[in-house]
Amino acid sequence: MMGRRLELDPLNEKITSGLVRVLTASLLLLTVGCAPSRVSRLPPTFHWGVATSGFQSEGFFPDSNWTRYAARHEPYRNSVDFFHRFRDDIALAAGTGVDTFRFSIEWARVMPKRGVVDEAALRHYDEVFEALEQHHLTPMVTLLHFVVPGWVADEGGLERDSIVEAYVDFVKVVAQRYRGRHAWWVPLNEASVFLTFERRHGACRDEEVERAKDRLVAMHIKAYEVLHAVDPGAPVASNVVWEPFPASLVDDWLFDRIRQHLDFIAIDYYYSIAFDLSVVHAGRGQYWKVNFTPSAMLTALRDYHRRAPNLPVYVVENGMATDDGNPRRDGYTRSQHLMDHVHFVQRARDEGIDVVGFNVWSLTDNYEWGDYRNRFGLYTVDVATDPTLRRKETDAVETLRRLVKERGAPETYVPVKR
Repeated sequence: MMGRRLELDPLNEKITSGLVRVLTASLLLLTVGCAPSRVSRLPPTFHWGVATSGFQSEGFFPDSNWTRYAARHEPYRNSVDFFHRFRDDIALAAGTGVDTFRFSIEWARVMPKRGVVDEAALRHYDEVFEALEQHHLTPMVTLLHFVVPGWVADEGGLERDSIVEAYVDFVKVVAQRYRGRHAWWVPLNEASVFLTFERRHGACRDEEVERAKDRLVAMHIKAYEVLHAVDPGAPVASNVVWEPFPASLVDDWLFDRIRQHLDFIAIDYYYSIAFDLSVVHAGRGQYWKVNFTPSAMLTALRDYHRRAPNLPVYVVENGMATDDGNPRRDGYTRSQHLMDHVHFVQRARDEGIDVVGFNVWSLTDNYEWGDYRNRFGLYTVDVATDPTLRRKETDAVETLRRLVKERGAPETYVPVKR
């Protein structure tokens, strides 16, 4: 009827928003094809880093939601034993020339029971900080990378409000211990993926999803406030996964609500279903089958710059999976993948987007949330067959050294994946 205001229900509003974003992103991607003849080198202040996560790499893990989930998947064993080999691994990272090292301080280690702080666990992380300092590496510290203590899971996890204050208690302990250590803080890693994993494993029912989102938003905001109060001046941001559609249906609920509580935009970019349908393989855990659109990284950086133009952007994760360490069928190498994506970071900087850093995921192969078949490491490790867990250098290590030394890809570099 004429004169009646058209009202969309919340789902249709989300779908409409997603469609608008995918159309916008597609237009942005079309302009990426108009490549300039040259790109500028990255500034000397640019942060180069490698990334890891606690549960995925530490091994010898205490009771947690993921030690329980792993029983349903490929055996966890002791992963690549970063817990005992961290000094050697940090030395490997430093050997590439990077200046930043992303790792986790694990809630399940620090607080094995409600109200109990494990001093031995904190001494272990003291030693990690000391090793990073010896190699002049800036710590980027993730505080929740999909893993919660077993007792939190037993109390209901994301289905209970109690998770918020329990997490804040953990953040206070860590912030007090490591304030003044020049850390970049990441309270939540990929909150939407964390929620997806919890739903998939039966730890968050559909009827609790919206309240779980509220709790995750509160966890970030409260952690941000604690970290700013205890460690003033330290940058804080929870990282998001970029995807114009359909992830906008599940991911923007975080970014849009925490935007005023971010010191930088921490973005993970791997691939985009909007530009390559092979991404459906990721939903089956077959990341090695996914194709890549490196130019969409520029689209992602433009997208976030458009939505929060005053915040610097840090690509805190970017990497490529292979099938159990074997060459990809399309012949695309880890080295080429790294060069292509850094090139588009340089393009973004030339457009005036304040991209301040880039982390490679990951330093070594690790437990990819259910298996060791997906290999993302700069250094490959055969967890299932090599009891020595020897770190073997891939072709991307030397490429990373060269990129850091020369401050990016050559000015006239032409991406392999255009």
